[in-house]
Amino acid sequence: MEVQCPITWTWRTLRRDPRRVEFFQGTLETTSEIETVRVFDTTLRDGEQSPRTSFSYEDKREIATVLDEMGTHVIEAGFPVNSEAEFEAVRDIASASETTTCGLARVVDKDVEAALDSGVDLVHVFVSTSDVQLQDSMHASREEATERAVESVRRVKEAGVECMFSPMDATRTEKAFLFEIIEAVSGEGVDWINIPDTCGVCTPTRMASLIGEIVDRTDARIDVHTHDDFGLASANALAGFEAGAAQAQVSVNGIGERAGNAAYEEVVMAVESLYGIDTGIDTTRITELSRIVEAASDIPVPQNKPVVGRNAFSHESGIHAAGVIENSDTFEPGVMTPEMVGASREFVLGKHTGTHSVRKRLSDAGYDPTDTQVREVTRRVKDYGAEKQRVTMETLERFAEEVGVDRVDEDEEEEVRA
Repeated sequence: MEVQCPITWTWRTLRRDPRRVEFFQGTLETTSEIETVRVFDTTLRDGEQSPRTSFSYEDKREIATVLDEMGTHVIEAGFPVNSEAEFEAVRDIASASETTTCGLARVVDKDVEAALDSGVDLVHVFVSTSDVQLQDSMHASREEATERAVESVRRVKEAGVECMFSPMDATRTEKAFLFEIIEAVSGEGVDWINIPDTCGVCTPTRMASLIGEIVDRTDARIDVHTHDDFGLASANALAGFEAGAAQAQVSVNGIGERAGNAAYEEVVMAVESLYGIDTGIDTTRITELSRIVEAASDIPVPQNKPVVGRNAFSHESGIHAAGVIENSDTFEPGVMTPEMVGASREFVLGKHTGTHSVRKRLSDAGYDPTDTQVREVTRRVKDYGAEKQRVTMETLERFAEEVGVDRVDEDEEEEVRA
């Protein structure tokens, strides 16, 4: 008896992508590890802390507007106490946004008051908890850190505002003290505990184990903040979700301190496509958002960047291009299409191009090549590409003219269209 691959129909994407989304047998057969997901965007705070990056007031407002319109759950608008200009930007974003806005504050009175005065919906207070940061950055004891944390959380809660607490450098903090300070702020009714992998040293298995232990020690909801020093930020964020975290902090294009943060586009699309969770975020604007942040941050998006890189849905290899032309699911994820993220598919011509791709590009350009002509044009494309020359449509059309490929008769073309 023939065994059929199990297929799960998910209708959540129909509003964005009319094609059916299929989960094929294999690693995607099970999609139940996560039930709900919230996305906390820190592009305007940690993202702006990227070396040599500075957003203007207009940049911040534009990015916040798109994040808000897309349905992002939380926008960390900035660090209100940092400057008058920063305070005004945070205040204006908070007043103009429909979504929850957040302001960052150290466990210092003036920071907390500035965040409260800015009108944000959520105040995010933080203090170092690892011994190396306490001794050589804060110059404070564990007892002092705990006392300041408790006082700051209490002040925010007394003001009637939602509060998040971060034990900074949590993944390099002695567990006994980490749990102690979490339990202390939990006693003050903190709403969120954020677990920051501040220096990017965690691994997915270790992150899941840590979050699992913390979930059992507090009634607060858990959030994770992961850095990409070892390229594990997005994986660690997803591991946090699998272990019970309700929210992850991300930044667009993964920008942020040093090697950056978990990337907004990677986490959102992994959750949507690999776990089958409807985040409520309009993913069709992800590419648009990425380009806006790329221009404002002056940090180029690598061509091979997942989801938003120029090569994410591009094909040159003959075997791959031929398969995708027949059925895009052959050499693309299948559960994530370019249309879902507001991008488009591209067939690149070069050294590895095959006849299927050349025929398609010629046909799209209005040519009617014979099989022999397709093979000859393909040979020229390969030779040209092997010399590290970029094969543009102008180049392809020149080859077609040299080989003598006829164009489709306009009347015939109109008849076919009709």
